[in-house]
Amino acid sequence: MPSLKPLATYDDFARLDIRIGKVVDVQPFPRARNPSYKVGVDVGADRIMWSSAQITNYEPAALLGSLVVCVCNLGAKNIAGFTSEVLILGAKDAAGNVIVLGPRSEVA
Repeated sequence: MPSLKPLATYDDFARLDIRIGKVVDVQPFPRARNPSYKVGVDVGADRIMWSSAQITNYEPAALLGSLVVCVCNLGAKNIAGFTSEVLILGAKDAAGNVIVLGPRSEVA
């Protein structure tokens, strides 16, 4: 395991807009430097946010409709001409594949 990063304050954490979103679209992203998808996530309030996500170990059909944990207020990032505006959270398995974090059941 890597060493821990410096401590963050509770106020740092409280500023993050962490939500459960539903994947509503998955598109190939051939221009990305690392294998990625363009992923549309319904984050509520009739808002779809887009992410460049290195989660190509999943088939697009398996991602559609899945619930994901995401951070919505980190600001937009231009990745190979695509605006990525939400961060889908994940963790790497022993093989280095990103495993998407999500709830075990529907949430309100």
